[in-house]
Amino acid sequence: MNSVQSTSSITVAKFGGTSVADFQAMLRCANIIKNDTRNRLVVVSASAGVTNYLVRLSQQNVTVNEQKDIIESIGVIQVNITQHLASDVEADLNQQINSLLDELTQHALTQSLQYTSKTTDAILAFGEQLSSRIFAQVLQSIGVAGEYFNVQQVMKTNSLHGKAMVDIKQLSEQCSLLLAPKLLDKVIVTQGFIGQDSQGHTTTLGRGGSDYSAALLAEAINGDNLSIWTDVVGIFTTDPRITDQARAIKEISFGEAAEMATFGAKILHPATLIPAIRRNIPVFVGSSKEPEKGGTQIKQKVESNPTYRSIALRREQTLVTVKSPAMLHASGFLAKVFTVLAKHELSVDLITTSEISVALTFDNPSGSTQSLITNTVVAELEQLCEVSVEHGLSLVAVIGNGLTCAKGIGQSIFETINDINIRLICHGASANNICFLVAEADANSVVEKLHNSLFS
Repeated sequence: MNSVQSTSSITVAKFGGTSVADFQAMLRCANIIKNDTRNRLVVVSASAGVTNYLVRLSQQNVTVNEQKDIIESIGVIQVNITQHLASDVEADLNQQINSLLDELTQHALTQSLQYTSKTTDAILAFGEQLSSRIFAQVLQSIGVAGEYFNVQQVMKTNSLHGKAMVDIKQLSEQCSLLLAPKLLDKVIVTQGFIGQDSQGHTTTLGRGGSDYSAALLAEAINGDNLSIWTDVVGIFTTDPRITDQARAIKEISFGEAAEMATFGAKILHPATLIPAIRRNIPVFVGSSKEPEKGGTQIKQKVESNPTYRSIALRREQTLVTVKSPAMLHASGFLAKVFTVLAKHELSVDLITTSEISVALTFDNPSGSTQSLITNTVVAELEQLCEVSVEHGLSLVAVIGNGLTCAKGIGQSIFETINDINIRLICHGASANNICFLVAEADANSVVEKLHNSLFS
């Protein structure tokens, strides 16, 4: 078996769920690793479909029979991969899989008796634990010295289950001690999304946690590059599902990419870029299905800085308007409003103000079952002012460069969609974006019209 050649350059490669969905997908990813010896640390998501099963399993109203069916379905996804490996490897992996599924069954039973967020995290972590064990063996099957590593040894977090915060200092120390030495002669395969608190309990990092994990690990081991392998050929000028005129972007700056990720581009979670920016680690986004087509390079300095780079769309937005004559020439009103929002852990996206009113936007996470702005929140705000809440809105963000000083911006953008009602406009806080709200029903049309106008 070929060992990894010694090199001073280290790339962290992260593969998403579709990239490790089945044996052929894993084999493609394994060859990506093999073809570039700078790839030393591999971070994987759960195989496609597994996380959805685990989410269902973690809920309260799951019968014992349904638990059994879900766990069997997860096992089938994984065994369909291991059956393509050598018989002795397959037998060993299947034994590990069955052992993990037995543990999962116990957690599911515990959850059905007493639902807790701690047990939810324990359940959700099994997908990555399964896929990482299998992928390490797929690497070995093509002659790469792959080795499984439990990321919980280094990814230490607080106990905020579902959205745990990572202890960056401890991560760096543990990586230097336990992980970095292994990278000298092996390709290490580990998990995204999961961590461990000081009591030894499993935690998860929330949405985008796998990409964020990979970026944190790249920072902690002083990596030179971070590659995010997914099912699309890089970052596009807009969602290709909205217009077939969307095209892949060759390179983009950290600032532009952060704006795109923040305002709806699904390809990259905004938290991913934070460690990369801190350490100035270039990020590559490409397709594991078509690696030969290249992808998008995200870095600090780029060769071109066009006025318009992309258009992002974020659906399911809520607009809250608070109004009070007491605001006029008064101080402290906004502080009181934000105290209420902070109490309920609500994060404001956009804000515009007039003399007596303030408009705030909030992002409803995809798939959420209820609005973030509950009746309790509204009732507390109404003790301070009049409150109106509007749903059914989408946020459109035009991303580019120098948008606070370029001439003709308003004409270029808003005359193109002058037949559309604009509910809110936010411009001036960032040179990299202009944002506005439109009705959900108009969103696709707005993006398509703007893209045809700005990028044709």
